[in-house]
Amino acid sequence: MCGIVGYIGNKNATPVLIKALKKLEYRGYDSAGVAIYSGDEIVVQKAKGKLINLAEKITGQIVPETKEHKAYAEAEMALYEKTGDFVKGNMGIGHTRWATHGEPSDTNSHPHTNMDGTISIVHNGIIENYAELKSKLQAQGVVFQSQTDTEVVVHLIDKFYKEEKDIFKAVRRTLQILEGSYALGVLCKDYPDRIIACRKESPLIVGVGKGENFIASDVPAILEHTRDVYYLGEKELVVLYSDHVDLFNFDGEKIIKQPSHVEWDMDAAEKGGYPHFMIKEIHEQPKGLTDTMRPRIVKDGEGKPTDVYFEENKMDDAWRKAKRVVITACGTAYHAGVVAKYAFEKIARMKVDVDVASEFRYRNPILDKDDIFIVISQSGETADTLSALRLAKNEGLKVVAITNCVGSTVSREADDVIYTLAGPEIAVASTKAYTTQVLCLFLLAIKAGKLRGTLSQEDATKLLCELESIPAKVQQILDNQDVIQKFASKQFNKDKIFYIGRQFDSATSLESALKLKEVSYMHSEAFAAGELKHGPIALIDPQTLVVAIASEPALYDKIGSNMVEVRSRGATVLVITQDESGSFEGKADEIFKIPECSSTLASLLTVIPAQLFAYYCAIQRGYDPDKPKNLAKSVTVE
Repeated sequence: MCGIVGYIGNKNATPVLIKALKKLEYRGYDSAGVAIYSGDEIVVQKAKGKLINLAEKITGQIVPETKEHKAYAEAEMALYEKTGDFVKGNMGIGHTRWATHGEPSDTNSHPHTNMDGTISIVHNGIIENYAELKSKLQAQGVVFQSQTDTEVVVHLIDKFYKEEKDIFKAVRRTLQILEGSYALGVLCKDYPDRIIACRKESPLIVGVGKGENFIASDVPAILEHTRDVYYLGEKELVVLYSDHVDLFNFDGEKIIKQPSHVEWDMDAAEKGGYPHFMIKEIHEQPKGLTDTMRPRIVKDGEGKPTDVYFEENKMDDAWRKAKRVVITACGTAYHAGVVAKYAFEKIARMKVDVDVASEFRYRNPILDKDDIFIVISQSGETADTLSALRLAKNEGLKVVAITNCVGSTVSREADDVIYTLAGPEIAVASTKAYTTQVLCLFLLAIKAGKLRGTLSQEDATKLLCELESIPAKVQQILDNQDVIQKFASKQFNKDKIFYIGRQFDSATSLESALKLKEVSYMHSEAFAAGELKHGPIALIDPQTLVVAIASEPALYDKIGSNMVEVRSRGATVLVITQDESGSFEGKADEIFKIPECSSTLASLLTVIPAQLFAYYCAIQRGYDPDKPKNLAKSVTVE
């Protein structure tokens, strides 16, 4: 959830760190800070609020407000450069914090230091036994400055350093008694040539440069400087020097591994001419879908798609004998799982349970060793999803992970991994990650259907041919987005928005309602259309917008009746459909038509207008859709 960066090299560390933190703003934060070793001391600067507040605090200068976004951005970056004139040093750590223990404030911001200011740390995650540790330290005379769980860690390192006279041993001893999740970056005044970092259940990468090295929570923070990274593994430590890095496990044993090379460039993490990352990423979906699909479809000599191929192919036998599929995820990824439930039941004729990961591990679930367990996580670091994965593994189940992040924790701990190849997703509200997740789940359902003999070769080829046409059809919708933009300009002030649908469309309604509330803060809910009469219809009035999603021709009459019910009570109705027969004429105020598609796969199309509607409503209401309040991109704590 928070962002960590660290730098050691021959450059002035302060502007390097602050600009790196800027690249991690998408993760969500409410304060920021840096600790720089100046040659004589560790200088700590922290500020509540945005990074610009930190830069202004360091320099004593104010960026003037301007109506011209570009001019303001240039002034902001110029001020970031000036920070190096005020806090100088070639080694430092930085942090953007999302409050968990203690309110957002300068004092609670990271980095935190020991009592004499000789050791400084940054931390992502939660220390679950901090209260017990804090009490013991206070009894030994330690005075705490903040309300955070993190401050316990730096005082423990200090305590063990006084005993060991070795900072590496002090960090290792500290890790042995910490409970919870953490990624840590550590500076010590007595060791001006190194930074120590580690991770347990919270992501951290190491960037390898020429005469300089980095730590960061995510790749965009360091892409300006290097493409070579180590994805720090679970319970691994790293010691960074300016000319090399050493990797260790928590037992202190040295680890040898090769760095990964990041293929995508900085342009992929920038807006590329779009006003916001969210709309850029909505428009990147045709490419993301194509990239995710292309290497997985097997074709015969005539170019006809015949089968699905996954890189590992470790679990064919497990799929053949599986009794049930269990899917668990959170938020948007959970909604992809709900779509998958319908897909696996229809295509592979398998029993499917879909669980919210935050509930799963607390309800003593009934699992069978022959069940297939699927976890879905955009970041691959979602805390609740990881806990569910580990529970399933402990019960002996085979686990498939679907994630967008190579080297993430779920990808390493699962038995099999399917990567969505969507590229970096910066906006907090997920769009292209969702559709590529759904695509992977459709491909997996087709693969399972073939392995289990429930899907004929003819039907498999037909579905795969249709999937290959999806990216172009998504592009058609995007080319016609003006219709949705115009509709949003008239409806953005509605009090209530209800999404309704049946079967696959009911699942899409869940994601559509979430996307709208995430970025526009409009009250939106999703209902299975047949449930309207069982309560929700009592809320219908002229200030209500009902969005009906209708991609199944056999159910047009049913959902058409629902539309008439709500419209007769004053609601405005938008229908998203592929109908060409006129089934909804006179029943809706606006009809948005998607390209013709099998109702089985239409979820990949019907969600696109809903994403656009959410984006344009946010714009009309004056909100930044990339940074919705109270939300973060990667939820790595409960």
